[in-house]
Amino acid sequence: MTDELPWPFAGRVAGLIAGEYDLAGSYHFDRLVETLPDVVATASVMVSESTGLELPGAPDVAVVSRREWVDRNIGGYTKLVGDALPAFRADEATPAEVISRRLVVTEVGALLGFLSKRVLGQYELVLPTEDDADSIAFVGGNILSMERSNQFSPADFRMWIALHESAHRAQFVGVPWMRSYFRGLISEMIEHSKSNEGRLGRMYTRVRDARRASEPIIDERGLMGFVASPAQSEMLDRVQALMSLLEGHGHFVMDRIGERVLSSQGRMSAILNNRRNDPRVQALFRLTGIEMKMKQYDEGEQFIAEVERLASLAVIDAAWESPESLPTLAEIRDPEAWIRRVG
Repeated sequence: MTDELPWPFAGRVAGLIAGEYDLAGSYHFDRLVETLPDVVATASVMVSESTGLELPGAPDVAVVSRREWVDRNIGGYTKLVGDALPAFRADEATPAEVISRRLVVTEVGALLGFLSKRVLGQYELVLPTEDDADSIAFVGGNILSMERSNQFSPADFRMWIALHESAHRAQFVGVPWMRSYFRGLISEMIEHSKSNEGRLGRMYTRVRDARRASEPIIDERGLMGFVASPAQSEMLDRVQALMSLLEGHGHFVMDRIGERVLSSQGRMSAILNNRRNDPRVQALFRLTGIEMKMKQYDEGEQFIAEVERLASLAVIDAAWESPESLPTLAEIRDPEAWIRRVG
């Protein structure tokens, strides 16, 4: 019989690590729930005006706990990871093979639990959910924690986070084909991994070597690093290029508006950028096999800035016309070549 991975255990591990922030059940949390919808509505208008991407009004807004964030996301992530892992028959597997797979499940739970303590909004990881509903979820306890530990102005910080979420919502909702295209890339990558001969042996070798060296099972190469064939390299480049574009554009829009309307934007931006430098923040990209390091965030922002310098910010609109208009990874690093191609 085919072995079923113990994904419910990953959820329990994530929940134990997630915990909850002390103020999550206080009137501060209730006030956040009450005010965020209006903040997001205002941010959505500013983002739409700044980008030219049309949005169908304001989204539904949910303020969730860390555990609720895990529950909302673990289904999609475990499906992604589970599909990327090679199937095998439990009655034919060695004890080492069974243990290896279960260790991966445990680390997935640990990584999701860690992420639940850090993410502020649903688009912070720049991955669309499986749900097509036009909604944005914020992790309330984490927002309150960031405000308190950094002495941020609640009004400024909440607007700034709303601008970030609204910028990425504009990409996935305001560009009609973007969500399905992104999902299609991920699905195609997974399908290729399923037919990749030799991946089972590479996976078990990686688990064995990681344990011997006391290293993470899922390293910066991601699960796709276990199983990637040369034919998958182009596909990974496409995903990386798209995520660099989305993240660079999102941060550019957020910072450009923030500079105009938020007095503490500079300080908030510096502190949030430092959070991105933490290698553990790349945990989700380990799960998906997308090597999205800080370098690629920088490349995305540099691409947007260079396009504005060489032509104008309006030229970025060409990227939203069709998947064929998106910059390649090589063009992310050579914006002038992309400008020449799209005219």
